[in-house]
Amino acid sequence: MTKRFLPYLSIVLLVIACDSFDGPKKPSNLISKKNMANILMDARLIGSATFINKQKMQEHGIKLDSYVFEKYGIDSLQFALSNAYYAYHIKDYEEIYNTMTDSLEKLKKVLNEQKLKEEKEQEKREKDSINALKVKDSLDVTIKKDSLTEDLLKKKLKDDAGVLINPVSDKNPQPQK
Repeated sequence: MTKRFLPYLSIVLLVIACDSFDGPKKPSNLISKKNMANILMDARLIGSATFINKQKMQEHGIKLDSYVFEKYGIDSLQFALSNAYYAYHIKDYEEIYNTMTDSLEKLKKVLNEQKLKEEKEQEKREKDSINALKVKDSLDVTIKKDSLTEDLLKKKLKDDAGVLINPVSDKNPQPQK
């Protein structure tokens, strides 16, 4: 009889024990929903940084494990208590999470627009630099512009300064032998 009674007794005790649990109490220094969303967003951005980016941040004196806490003036205990409180109150945590994901999506959109703009500017600079290297001469033949060609053109212009045309008749014919 005790073998049948023991499982029922354990289920009843489990239900009674879980029913009396009201969750974590509200901490006196609870982080606001807005700040919690910002903290989680910054933590997610740092967590998603590549190895090279993390090295660069460390080279600039940024301690990745404490950066977010220092930025928002909190400590790990305050964050842990606030996170436990919000995790128990799922509606509040869902609101924080939605705010964070919306902010990340907006940031992603802005960065993608900036990247496209920079790519267009780079393409324009490349086309401009290619066009600047090409010069058309008087015979409408395209030649590449380089330092040697440019020096020769300047020398030719300097030699021809003040002379409009060299008439053929001004040349002294050489007597034939």
